[in-house]
Amino acid sequence: MKMRSSSSMPESRGKPYPAYGTRLPSSFLWSCLHTMKKNGKQDPTFTYEVIVVDDGSKDETSKVAFKYCQKYGSDKVRVITLVKNRGKGGAIRMGVFSSRGEKILMADADGATKFPDIEKLEKGLNDLQPWPDQMAIACGSRAHLEKQSIAQRSYFRTLLMYGFHFLVWFLCVKGIRDTQCGFKLLTREAASRTFSSLHIERWAFDVELLYIAQFFKIPIAEIAVNWTEIEGSKLVPFWSWLQMGKDLLLIRLRYLTGAWRLEQTRKVN
Repeated sequence: MKMRSSSSMPESRGKPYPAYGTRLPSSFLWSCLHTMKKNGKQDPTFTYEVIVVDDGSKDETSKVAFKYCQKYGSDKVRVITLVKNRGKGGAIRMGVFSSRGEKILMADADGATKFPDIEKLEKGLNDLQPWPDQMAIACGSRAHLEKQSIAQRSYFRTLLMYGFHFLVWFLCVKGIRDTQCGFKLLTREAASRTFSSLHIERWAFDVELLYIAQFFKIPIAEIAVNWTEIEGSKLVPFWSWLQMGKDLLLIRLRYLTGAWRLEQTRKVN
């Protein structure tokens, strides 16, 4: 039997972002469920679940998600509401550990990446076969849009972007041009191995996730996906990238000194 788990984390704290209350149904949940139902009609053995993780938000995320849960049933849509904000990485890890699927997709609920692009990730994942120990990861990528995005950015933001990419390459992850795209498909075994070892819980968690994957020699495919800039981002360019730079140094130094160790990890039940 085929099963896929989809985990989404609309993170919002402090002042509410009204866009989440109105944007979630049309751009994420509807598209997600429509795609899943379509796949189910094409393949009777296909099953799925959608997990929405509300990371202590102050908006209507949980309320909107619960309406879909009531409409489609708790076997298709589940909602996890965290009382305290844990950060994007911590919230997604909660969703992954609560999932039951053979393949696990992590996706941002703002709809920046179009959900039907999951088919591209599935193809990229299948092209990596045979998977060692059933482990493989397909990462959505916006690298092909870099020239277009540079044209719309200030020189300062472009400099920060290149600086961050250099630090990622120099300190942690080689061969992946876009580590931060929030659209990744993992086999259950790969999710178990990587998320069980994860320490970083905020924006740089993707880098540690891929660092762990490369350490364990898990095959990784980088797949170009459609992506649209969504208003309401909480990333303040200088301070956010400064924090991520600090996290990158932390990742490298703690693994180098043995403060963090990568060993055989427990499996997700």
